[in-house]
Amino acid sequence: MAVEYHLTIKEMTAESRPRERLAAYGAEALSDTELLAILLRSGTVTATAIDLANQLLVRFGGLRGLMDAALEELQAVKGVGLAKAAQVKAALELGRRAAGRPGEERPVVRTPEEAAGLVMEQMRYLDREHFRAILLNTKNRVLAVEGVSVGTLNASSVHPRELFKNAIRKSAAAVILVHNHPSGDPSPSRQDLDLTRRLVEAGEIIGIPVLDHIIIGDNRFTSLKAQGCVELGT
Repeated sequence: MAVEYHLTIKEMTAESRPRERLAAYGAEALSDTELLAILLRSGTVTATAIDLANQLLVRFGGLRGLMDAALEELQAVKGVGLAKAAQVKAALELGRRAAGRPGEERPVVRTPEEAAGLVMEQMRYLDREHFRAILLNTKNRVLAVEGVSVGTLNASSVHPRELFKNAIRKSAAAVILVHNHPSGDPSPSRQDLDLTRRLVEAGEIIGIPVLDHIIIGDNRFTSLKAQGCVELGT
C-alpha cells in the first residue's frame, strides 16, 4: 500500500499559515482561499484546510457561487460536514448583510440621558454588577459598548489597564463609564467615587478623557458628571 506524505497547516512555516498571516497583516491581506480556510479550520487526512477551501472555490465558481449553493451541496464535498458548511454559509450571510447596510450611522451620545438610554434595557435587570465603557470618536459617535468586568451583587473590580486597552485599540477619543446596581438604587457608593477618580486620572495620562460615569438602576440612573461629585473630562 502506497504511503502519501502530506504537509499539514501546522507543519507550514508560521508566515505561511492563514491565521498567523491574518494576525500579522490584517484580513485584507489574505486571499479568498486563505480566509475560507480559516473558517473551515481543518481539512481531511489527504488535504489541508487550504486545499479544501480551494476545492470549494473552484467547484462553486468563487464566493458568489458559494453564497448561492445550498447547504446540502456544500456537504456533498468530501471533508465538508454540516458544521463546516454551516460556518461558511453563516459567514457569507453576515458579509452580505454588512454590505447591504452601508448607510447605518452610529448613535451620537452628548448627554447623560442619551448614554443611559443606550444601555438601560440591557443592564437594569442584571443580577450582578457589570462594568462597561461607551467608546466615542471625536464627534461623540459610539464606536462600541465594551464589557470591562463582571463583579458581585454589590461591587465590581476594574483595572485601568482593562478599561483603556480596548479604548486604545479602537482609537477612541473619549469614554463614558457605565455600571449597574442590582439593588435598583443608582446612588453612588464611596467605592464608585474612588474608582471613578482613579480611572479619570488614568485617562488623563493616556489622553482619553472620561466624560462621565453613569450608574444604572431600575429604570433610573445617576450621572456623576451631572451631580458634580467627581471632576470629569470635557
